[in-house]
Amino acid sequence: MTRTLVSLRAATTADAPHLAELWTDVIRRNGREEQVADLDTVIARVEASEDERIVVAEYDGEFAGAVHLQATTMSPLNHEPVLRALSPHVLPRFQRHGIGSALMDAAVSWAEELGIGHVATAAVAGSRDANRFMARIALGPYAVLRIATTHAVRSRLSAHRRPVTSSGGRQLTQVLAARRSMRRSRASAAQES
Repeated sequence: MTRTLVSLRAATTADAPHLAELWTDVIRRNGREEQVADLDTVIARVEASEDERIVVAEYDGEFAGAVHLQATTMSPLNHEPVLRALSPHVLPRFQRHGIGSALMDAAVSWAEELGIGHVATAAVAGSRDANRFMARIALGPYAVLRIATTHAVRSRLSAHRRPVTSSGGRQLTQVLAARRSMRRSRASAAQES
């Protein structure tokens, strides 16, 4: 008889410090105490919700990984139901023990239970292993989520709006006005002849 070492359960507030360690690359970059407090708030919200779950995986009784599940729609514009499996992470020392598969199986099982026909996830762009794993279990790219600081986007947008100048240093609007004026002068001269 084989005994499985992987077990799944719902997250509790006692898991907040473990989740802060696990999800350190996807949560707010502030002090450790604030991260744990943020996750306490998230866990409390999830416990009160019928549309969200945080599933914790344990390996032989030790915290090994987790995933946040949310029954929602494809997007605010596309109301096709989808089950989002956000941040399915496994602690490095427990990788390659079937924990990632167990977490994603929990997502698929809940989607089937709810009658939802699609499962979506997001993997960190630089995580080659995570992206390969998702591809192996049939999850293909649907969209690219791009992110930057507000300041960086404002800076680039402002650069795009700067007036274009000609080589003589005049602004483009002045050059265009001068060309229109020359066309009118030529048209007037042509009518007089």
